[in-house]
Amino acid sequence: MPGNSSRRGAVRKTGSKKGAVVGSGGQKRKGLEGKGPTPKATERTGHPATRRASAATKRGASGAGRRGAGGSGGRSGPARRATGAPEYVGGRNPVVEALRGGVPARALYVASRIAADDRVKEAVKLAGDIGLPILEVSKADLDRMTSDGVHQGLAVQVPPYDYAHPDDLLDLAYDAGLQPLLVALDGVTDPRNLGAIVRSVAAFGGHGVVVPERRAAGMTAAAWKVSAGAAARVRVARATNLTRALVEYKKAGCFVVGLDADGDLPLGDLEAATGPLVLVVGSEGKGLSRLVRETCDVVVAIPMAGQMESLNAGVAAGVALYEVARRRATDRHG
Repeated sequence: MPGNSSRRGAVRKTGSKKGAVVGSGGQKRKGLEGKGPTPKATERTGHPATRRASAATKRGASGAGRRGAGGSGGRSGPARRATGAPEYVGGRNPVVEALRGGVPARALYVASRIAADDRVKEAVKLAGDIGLPILEVSKADLDRMTSDGVHQGLAVQVPPYDYAHPDDLLDLAYDAGLQPLLVALDGVTDPRNLGAIVRSVAAFGGHGVVVPERRAAGMTAAAWKVSAGAAARVRVARATNLTRALVEYKKAGCFVVGLDADGDLPLGDLEAATGPLVLVVGSEGKGLSRLVRETCDVVVAIPMAGQMESLNAGVAAGVALYEVARRRATDRHG
């Protein structure tokens, strides 16, 4: 029948390769329409300006709530976690620096019949001024407390470290009206490097250090000792997943910069140094892990002369922090 023949020519059955689709011309017309003017930077998904605007909105909406709840509102788990047994910082200079810096010490241990030089006298005076128990012990006891470390007849007991939440570090900077400067450590396992980095962060105006919970150095006595008291002034946060923490920092408006010998950009060319910044330092032997490297907005390198291939993680972080501080100072006074 003619009617049936005409219908078969206009409508294609499902799965058939022949025949036209009714109304197909109308579907193409929408694709030819203009999309309007280019949106502003603050309206583009993923743009740094959008991140900063979004972060400011979030801080205004939830900052007071988080602080009112002890800094843990809206987060999974407590804002700070103290784990492990008490630590002992040994050595005359480290003990004096720790007490000067306000380390939350529990007791000062002094070896019997120790030669009381100026550092010993100062340590005893500082401990007495704050009401810290001063206990006289044998050299053998100090050897045991400090795991046979170099204690020089002095040691101070510090409680398990009270780690901050990664979000707290941003709050510290913004509450002070400053652009955040954080350091994240990707697999740094030597506590001495962690202590040196904490010291550099304090020296160059940083606002905190982020370490992973697993396969990374924590704030042990060795880290406390190398930090020379800076650990009492610079907060260290622990992240369950470092990559996820970096993504959250990016959403909060920070520019995440990896530091690696094979970086794509010389450190001196980093224009983002004057804005909210997270500097990521890789492990002593392997550098940045693949996922962390891919999460970074850019990876920079420290130019070096001669045959030296790379720097110690603590030294590299110190150099990078100095350059960031220099550029920020120039930007403020320029």
